Amino acid sequence: MSVPRISRTRIAAVGVVLATAGALALPAGSAFAAGAETTTGPLLSYVVNTKANHGQVQKVETAVKALGGTVVYSYEQIGVVIARSTDTQFAAKLRKAKAVESVGASRTKGITASEDKVAEVAAAPTAAPAAGEEPYWANQWDMRQIGVDKAHKLSLGSNKVTVGVLDSGIDGKHEDLAANIDASQSVSCIDGGKPNTAWDAWQPGVDGAHGTHVAGTIAAAKNGKGIEGIAPNVKLAAVKVVDDGGFIYPEYAICGFVWAGEHKFKVTNNSYFVDPWMFNCQNDADQAAITTAVRRAVEFSQRKGVLNVAAAGNENIDLAHKTKDVASPDDTTPVERPITQDCLNLPTELDGVVAVSSVGVNGDKSYYSSYGKGKVTVAAPGGDRRYQIPNTPDQNGRTLSTIPGGQYGYMQGTSMASPHAAGVLALLASTFPWASPEELTELLTSQAESHACPSAPYNPGGAGEWTATCEGGADDNGFYGAGIINAEKAVQWWR
Repeated sequence: MSVPRISRTRIAAVGVVLATAGALALPAGSAFAAGAETTTGPLLSYVVNTKANHGQVQKVETAVKALGGTVVYSYEQIGVVIARSTDTQFAAKLRKAKAVESVGASRTKGITASEDKVAEVAAAPTAAPAAGEEPYWANQWDMRQIGVDKAHKLSLGSNKVTVGVLDSGIDGKHEDLAANIDASQSVSCIDGGKPNTAWDAWQPGVDGAHGTHVAGTIAAAKNGKGIEGIAPNVKLAAVKVVDDGGFIYPEYAICGFVWAGEHKFKVTNNSYFVDPWMFNCQNDADQAAITTAVRRAVEFSQRKGVLNVAAAGNENIDLAHKTKDVASPDDTTPVERPITQDCLNLPTELDGVVAVSSVGVNGDKSYYSSYGKGKVTVAAPGGDRRYQIPNTPDQNGRTLSTIPGGQYGYMQGTSMASPHAAGVLALLASTFPWASPEELTELLTSQAESHACPSAPYNPGGAGEWTATCEGGADDNGFYGAGIINAEKAVQWWR
């Protein structure tokens, strides 16, 4: 979702593991039996769900191999096995195995994707900053909007708090980020969903500005260089879940959430939706299996004390009244299909996830931001380059942050709003280190500044291109949830 997408080559076919017909105690005539006729197609990845114990996972691994598939990685903690196969009937056959609860292809045929939302490099500041300010501070309208300058008079956050950035990687050499990145807790998950802790693995890929931009919003250092983040003293962990094509396949996200739980991050930021389906529906076997697997990973992280924050989306969709999906599958040719409320945007619509909509400098919903009563938890600045232009030196309605190569750049989206909420939660976790994920969410929402629905029909630009209907009262509505986040209140321990 709203991450850079570039031309790329799909994974080449790998050798398959052959097994004897007797590897599984099934009748030779069964459609599941090894040696049954197969039809070769593209190499696909699958999530396979079973019970979360070693014995059941081992049985699934055996079943995968017996069908000529490859086991990429197994997450025994949540009972999810990541597998690959070129057999077009692989999922149907594997669903017959007794240990298997559900199976779903995590992608469709790969294609060349197009570029989307690259960062606009910011020009160097022309005026010297005021005493105590960072060079680009004058252009950081978003930070002043939520009271970051006032918050920093009391706290910059604690280095005992780690925020996991599940994204496209973080530039580990950036002057405003390097000191705050914990390499020992960073990882890449894009090797088929298998963790890779090599330093190079979690660095940004081609055109991978997205994750570095998100990271700077959360915790760019207050060091007299560039910008300053919301919680400059907290630690960052790069968890790379976006491949060089801009896709976040289910196995990548599963790996990321389990990693966050195992390493007991306090907060994660998730500025994406899990590809290839914008909405995963329960009446589709593949999508139902994906939902189960991702939900298990998210719930595992939550049990380990992690609070997950996610972007609401940039399609101006009412998540509380969704009726159709025109963007899926996004790794082949999208086909319009009807959907219901049982079709979920992952991870945004999962229980316990803080869903964030976007506002511009005026504090109003960004024209692109998705929304929904009972779906959006809070709102945060994500920018609006069309209709809400700030009175700053650059007059750029997007948000300014770090980008790879030691540079700074502008981007907009709920992808940018979400890390603002994650940064405020990092301050809250620093102020209230004993708080549980549920308590942190309560603090975030209770301290948010209420914002009522617009009194007139929402129609930015007046042309009807971005109309939307806001439902609810001032303290809880579809555009802004509980309100716009407040960094100043987050550091006031007496509240």
